Amino acid sequence: MNILIINGPNLNLLGKREKSVYGESSFEDYLELLRKHYPDHIIHYFQSNIEGELIDQIHKYGFDIDGIILNAGAYTHTSIALSDAIRAIPAPVVEVHISNIHNRESYRHVSMIAAACKGSVIGFGLDSYRLAVEALVNKL
Repeated sequence: MNILIINGPNLNLLGKREKSVYGESSFEDYLELLRKHYPDHIIHYFQSNIEGELIDQIHKYGFDIDGIILNAGAYTHTSIALSDAIRAIPAPVVEVHISNIHNRESYRHVSMIAAACKGSVIGFGLDSYRLAVEALVNKL
C-alpha cells in the first residue's frame, strides 16, 4: 500500500513539547520504526503548521494514494475546511491523536473531521499511527 501520514500544527515538536502528554520521541524517529515494521508498504510523511498546506496535501494525494493518516492537531477541533477536503477525495482517511482527546480540556472533545473520516485512533501515544496503518492495510 501507498500511505500518506499528515501531521498538523505543533507536531513537529514531538519529543520536545509537553513530554508528559506526547512522549519523548520525535515523530521522525518513530516514523523510521514504523517504516521498518511495514517494509512492504510505502509510507510518505508531511507536516505543516499551516491549515491550507494540509488541505493542499489531501487534494494532491487523495485521488491516487491508498490511504491517509491524519493528525490534524488543534485543527481537529476547528476546521470545517479540513473536513470538506477529506470528503472531497476517494482515499480513506483515518484520524489519529496521540493523546486521548476525551480525557483533556472540554474544547478538545469535539472533532470537526471525525465524521468525514473512516475511523479514529485516539489515545495510544505514537502507537496510534501503527494502529491506523493496520486499519488501512486490513482495508478498514
